[in-house]
Amino acid sequence: MRMTVLRQLNFHHLHYFWVVAREGHLTRAAQQLHVSQSALSSQIRQLEDQLGHALFLREGRSLRLTEFGALALGYADSIFSLGAELISTAQGDSGREGQRLRVGAVATLSRNFLENFLRPVIGRPEIRLGLESASLEELLERLRAHRLDLILSNRPVTADAQQRWGCRRVSRQSVCLVGPPRRRRKAFIFPDDLADLPLLLPGRSSDIRSQFEQLCEELGLTLRPYAEVDDMAMLRLLARDAGGVTVVPEVVVQDELKSGALQKYCELPGVFENFYAITMRRYFQSALLKSLLPGD
Repeated sequence: MRMTVLRQLNFHHLHYFWVVAREGHLTRAAQQLHVSQSALSSQIRQLEDQLGHALFLREGRSLRLTEFGALALGYADSIFSLGAELISTAQGDSGREGQRLRVGAVATLSRNFLENFLRPVIGRPEIRLGLESASLEELLERLRAHRLDLILSNRPVTADAQQRWGCRRVSRQSVCLVGPPRRRRKAFIFPDDLADLPLLLPGRSSDIRSQFEQLCEELGLTLRPYAEVDDMAMLRLLARDAGGVTVVPEVVVQDELKSGALQKYCELPGVFENFYAITMRRYFQSALLKSLLPGD
């Protein structure tokens, strides 16, 4: 392929390449961009000519990035991510619209923890607060595209060459056995009284569940829960309304403990839930976000 001197990168061509690379299919990309496939192919070829390297390999109707194409995609991600950051920053700084904070929470996160964390900004008239719930993977995609400012998660993420995540632990809470008030005045003894309980456990993908099973293994206990539930809110409801004993951080059932609807039997030794705040490493971080994350 002919080599050329790079004078100025054609960002219009780069944007077309970026969409095609993310879609992995020329037809879908053309539909998204509202251009013909032939016009899109022509734009990509012009970019390849300018860069002096092939960007795609055709595999049937699909496209696969070349080694250089994968490198170019990383640059394109950074370029268009920074562009989205510029727009987001400009909109967020508009005094006319007020301050904006867009928060994503993983679907399994305790809503009590979420409310407690956001309490400093909830109800303030100058702040427009948006809350979204989804899987961590879906939320990270929205954060990468600057459609979110912050993700709250009970799972950490790590940065790599392509993703500029910032991840910090904002809370670490002990995990408890919680259930209906015990009728007997005799204190609950752990682990002796554990085998007789109708246990409700978090799903097997939960870090709490892994820690609890490790603890039981160390104690030589074999337990068979009568229900396994991924959602913390549902664990709380089943413990409150169905008489089960569940394994949760105290914050999940704080209201029921306060009212007496549920009772904390004991804290589980060495079992904790960690809560993380995930952000993009941005050149301009809002003062509002910094107020929620001291030390930035």
